[in-house]
Amino acid sequence: MDKPVFGKKEVGKKYQPRYGAYVVIHRENKKEVIIVQAPNGAYFLPGGEIEQGENHLQAIDREMLEEVGFEVSVGRYLGEAMEYFYSSHRDTYFEHPGYFYVVDQWEKVAEPTETTNGLAWVTPEDAMLLLKRGSHRWAIQEWLKEEK
Repeated sequence: MDKPVFGKKEVGKKYQPRYGAYVVIHRENKKEVIIVQAPNGAYFLPGGEIEQGENHLQAIDREMLEEVGFEVSVGRYLGEAMEYFYSSHRDTYFEHPGYFYVVDQWEKVAEPTETTNGLAWVTPEDAMLLLKRGSHRWAIQEWLKEEK
Protein backbone atom coordinates (compact mmCIF):
# COMPACT_ATOMS: atom_id res chain seq x y z
CA MET A 1 0.00 0.00 0.00
CA ASP A 2 1.30 3.46 -0.89
CA LYS A 3 1.74 5.73 2.07
CA PRO A 4 -0.66 8.68 2.13
CA VAL A 5 0.73 12.16 1.47
CA PHE A 6 -0.63 15.36 3.02
CA GLY A 7 0.18 18.97 2.32
CA LYS A 8 1.67 20.28 -0.88
CA LYS A 9 5.35 20.21 -1.74
CA GLU A 10 6.04 23.63 -3.21
CA VAL A 11 8.37 23.81 -6.20
CA GLY A 12 11.63 25.61 -5.58
CA LYS A 13 11.53 25.33 -1.78
CA LYS A 14 14.17 23.43 0.20
CA TYR A 15 12.57 20.91 2.53
CA GLN A 16 14.24 19.68 5.68
CA PRO A 17 13.45 16.10 6.75
CA ARG A 18 11.82 15.79 10.18
CA TYR A 19 10.88 12.26 11.27
CA GLY A 20 8.16 11.86 13.89
CA ALA A 21 6.49 9.14 15.93
CA TYR A 22 2.93 9.62 17.22
CA VAL A 23 0.34 7.62 19.11
CA VAL A 24 -3.40 7.27 19.57
CA ILE A 25 -4.11 7.04 23.31
CA HIS A 26 -7.71 6.20 24.18
CA ARG A 27 -9.92 5.69 27.25
CA GLU A 28 -13.57 5.23 28.23
CA ASN A 29 -13.97 2.12 26.08
CA LYS A 30 -12.41 3.90 23.07
CA LYS A 31 -14.85 6.80 23.25
CA GLU A 32 -12.13 9.40 23.93
CA VAL A 33 -8.61 10.12 22.67
CA ILE A 34 -6.10 12.56 24.10
CA ILE A 35 -4.75 15.37 21.96
CA VAL A 36 -2.06 17.93 22.71
CA GLN A 37 -2.56 21.65 22.18
CA ALA A 38 0.67 23.46 21.33
CA PRO A 39 1.27 27.02 22.60
CA ASN A 40 0.17 28.35 19.18
CA GLY A 41 -3.27 26.77 19.68
CA ALA A 42 -2.84 23.94 17.16
CA TYR A 43 -3.79 20.37 18.16
CA PHE A 44 -1.69 17.27 17.48
CA LEU A 45 -1.59 13.63 18.49
CA PRO A 46 0.88 12.98 21.31
CA GLY A 47 4.38 12.40 20.00
CA GLY A 48 6.98 14.31 18.12
CA GLU A 49 10.34 14.40 16.46
CA ILE A 50 12.52 11.30 16.53
CA GLU A 51 15.86 12.52 17.84
CA GLN A 52 19.21 11.27 16.59
CA GLY A 53 19.99 7.81 17.94
CA GLU A 54 16.36 7.05 18.88
CA ASN A 55 14.10 4.43 17.38
CA HIS A 56 10.34 4.96 17.13
CA LEU A 57 9.57 3.45 20.55
CA GLN A 58 12.31 5.38 22.34
CA ALA A 59 11.01 8.62 20.83
CA ILE A 60 7.47 7.74 21.90
CA ASP A 61 8.58 6.92 25.47
CA ARG A 62 10.41 10.27 25.76
CA GLU A 63 7.64 12.30 24.14
CA MET A 64 4.95 10.75 26.36
CA LEU A 65 6.76 11.85 29.52
CA GLU A 66 7.37 15.31 28.04
CA GLU A 67 3.87 15.94 26.70
CA VAL A 68 1.41 13.95 28.82
CA GLY A 69 3.33 12.48 31.77
CA PHE A 70 2.40 8.92 30.77
CA GLU A 71 4.27 5.64 30.57
CA VAL A 72 2.79 3.69 27.69
CA SER A 73 2.68 0.22 26.21
CA VAL A 74 2.70 0.55 22.44
CA GLY A 75 0.58 -1.86 20.46
CA ARG A 76 -0.37 -1.95 16.82
CA TYR A 77 1.45 0.02 14.14
CA LEU A 78 -1.05 2.06 12.09
CA GLY A 79 1.39 3.02 9.36
CA GLU A 80 3.42 5.84 7.90
CA ALA A 81 2.14 9.05 6.34
CA MET A 82 4.12 11.86 4.70
CA GLU A 83 3.30 15.48 5.42
CA TYR A 84 4.72 18.58 3.75
CA PHE A 85 4.36 21.84 5.67
CA TYR A 86 5.88 25.22 6.39
CA SER A 87 6.63 26.13 9.99
CA SER A 88 6.39 29.89 10.47
CA HIS A 89 7.69 29.38 14.02
CA ARG A 90 10.92 27.86 12.64
CA ASP A 91 10.77 29.60 9.21
CA THR A 92 11.43 26.19 7.64
CA TYR A 93 9.78 23.93 5.10
CA PHE A 94 9.53 20.38 6.42
CA GLU A 95 9.21 16.99 4.75
CA HIS A 96 7.73 15.06 7.65
CA PRO A 97 7.33 11.28 7.58
CA GLY A 98 5.17 10.36 10.56
CA TYR A 99 4.98 6.87 12.06
CA PHE A 100 1.74 6.17 13.91
CA TYR A 101 0.94 3.62 16.63
CA VAL A 102 -1.88 2.70 19.00
CA VAL A 103 -1.20 2.66 22.74
CA ASP A 104 -2.65 -0.47 24.38
CA GLN A 105 -2.07 0.60 27.98
CA TRP A 106 -1.02 3.81 29.68
CA GLU A 107 -0.46 5.11 33.16
CA LYS A 108 -0.03 8.69 34.32
CA VAL A 109 3.26 8.67 36.24
CA ALA A 110 4.12 12.39 36.45
CA GLU A 111 3.13 15.84 35.36
CA PRO A 112 4.31 16.55 31.81
CA THR A 113 7.79 18.06 31.71
CA GLU A 114 6.69 20.39 28.89
CA THR A 115 4.47 22.86 30.69
CA THR A 116 3.45 25.01 27.70
CA ASN A 117 1.09 22.46 26.11
CA GLY A 118 -2.57 21.91 26.83
CA LEU A 119 -4.16 18.46 26.96
CA ALA A 120 -7.71 17.51 26.01
CA TRP A 121 -9.65 14.24 26.05
CA VAL A 122 -12.07 14.44 23.12
CA THR A 123 -14.20 12.10 21.06
CA PRO A 124 -12.50 10.71 17.95
CA GLU A 125 -14.98 12.77 15.90
CA ASP A 126 -13.92 15.98 17.65
CA ALA A 127 -10.26 15.01 17.22
CA MET A 128 -10.89 14.82 13.47
CA LEU A 129 -12.13 18.42 13.53
CA LEU A 130 -9.40 19.76 15.83
CA LEU A 131 -6.20 18.06 14.66
CA LYS A 132 -4.09 20.38 12.51
CA ARG A 133 -2.20 17.84 10.41
CA GLY A 134 -3.86 15.67 7.80
CA SER A 135 -1.56 12.78 8.72
CA HIS A 136 -2.82 12.87 12.32
CA ARG A 137 -6.45 12.82 11.15
CA TRP A 138 -5.54 9.91 8.86
CA ALA A 139 -4.13 7.98 11.85
CA ILE A 140 -7.39 8.44 13.78
CA GLN A 141 -9.32 7.16 10.73
CA GLU A 142 -7.04 4.13 10.46
CA TRP A 143 -7.48 3.38 14.16
CA LEU A 144 -11.26 3.69 13.91
CA LYS A 145 -11.38 1.29 10.93
CA GLU A 146 -9.72 -1.40 13.02
CA GLU A 147 -11.77 -0.75 16.14
CA LYS A 148 -15.20 -1.23 14.59
